[in-house]
Amino acid sequence: PPVRVAAWPEPLEPAAFHGLAGDFVRLVSPHTEADVAALLFSLLVAIGNLFGRHAYFVAEADRHYPNMFAVLAGLSAKGRKGTSFGYIHVLCLLIEAAWTRERILKGLSSGEGLIWAVRDPIEKQEPIREKGRVVGYQSVIIDDGVTDKRLLCQEGEFALVLRVLNREGNTLSAVIRTAWDTGDLSVLTKNSPAKATGAHISLLGHITKDELLRHMSNTETTNGFVNRFLWVCVKRARVLPEGGSLPEADMIALAARFADAVAFAQEDRELKRDADARALWRQVYPALSEGKPGLLGAILGRAEAQVMRIACIYALLDRSAEIQRIHLEAALAVWRYCEASAQYLFGESLGNPLADDLYELLRQAPNGLTRNEICNHFGRHRSAKEIATALGLLAEYGKARMAKDAAAGGRPAERWFSITPVSSPAEPGELSQQSEVN
Repeated sequence: PPVRVAAWPEPLEPAAFHGLAGDFVRLVSPHTEADVAALLFSLLVAIGNLFGRHAYFVAEADRHYPNMFAVLAGLSAKGRKGTSFGYIHVLCLLIEAAWTRERILKGLSSGEGLIWAVRDPIEKQEPIREKGRVVGYQSVIIDDGVTDKRLLCQEGEFALVLRVLNREGNTLSAVIRTAWDTGDLSVLTKNSPAKATGAHISLLGHITKDELLRHMSNTETTNGFVNRFLWVCVKRARVLPEGGSLPEADMIALAARFADAVAFAQEDRELKRDADARALWRQVYPALSEGKPGLLGAILGRAEAQVMRIACIYALLDRSAEIQRIHLEAALAVWRYCEASAQYLFGESLGNPLADDLYELLRQAPNGLTRNEICNHFGRHRSAKEIATALGLLAEYGKARMAKDAAAGGRPAERWFSITPVSSPAEPGELSQQSEVN
């Protein structure tokens, strides 16, 4: 079958706008130029951090708390990515002003700096002296640390973060990965005594597609950094020359409902799926856990955990101690949009540079190429084994096929052809149709 070239994602499914999250998007979206996807994902990340490290879901031996990482990616800098957080900031101020003012930070530059923002008290051993002699040692607190371990990193220029990751010796990537996993953070450096336990870190980034592809390194796509993020395509939804006019009373009323959900979420409890949700989970789990080939598979490699974290947030917004089927359906709708976004942003790369180069080479050769012609193209700098592996990948994932060339008086030669891709729709403009959220 032909390879389908990724197109801009279809609008979010109505199931994604369940409960309080949907009420917020429906209230705000007519008054902002931001995409409903940008509103929804920014809200889920922010509220998940407000919830803190209390309610959790257990998968095997791991506890998953409602802290999430997401990157909003637009076609250009005019995609209204930053605009999407404005009303969420207003909502959070009404819910918990201290957190909003003190625990939303930006400027990620090192792992040590991230740990410092959520650090434990720092102690130092000082000598106890009697008559000039050291008779023992005592622990003295030299830094009180941070009491509120919740932290939302809002990075309006996520490309700068990606550049930092590429610096030799920088610890930011490793610390971010650990922050998603456990919240117990430290780096083994002599000059950094700070560590953090029980940190609840969320991350919301903004970037353009061009910047993403330019600065994302192969290392970060294969070491688990990328698949801890939800990748979200967003664009400008409408033109509002005079801005929005959201009634303040409506936002205050909605914030009161969110505050009740936050209070509920801050009780320590384990969330479990109810019977209907378990039945649905059994249906979708094989496909979620099987993964996808190539680079896209590496980017979407934590599908099961991501879906359950999202489902937990929907359940907590409903003040439910159980994850119900409707919460799981909402999370799956969100995840499907993330899958489509990742496919659009990262394309069909196999994660093997030689295989990707070979695919482009074959696409430009309608009459195909023999193994010898392929070797000549690379100036004989690629071994036969490397080329065979790359061709095998292309054949395995349906991107190339091989035919035998009949040769008089000799062994038929292999001739390789690309499999013609289906043409994709033109990339959309910044303006988009409003997604159905009812």
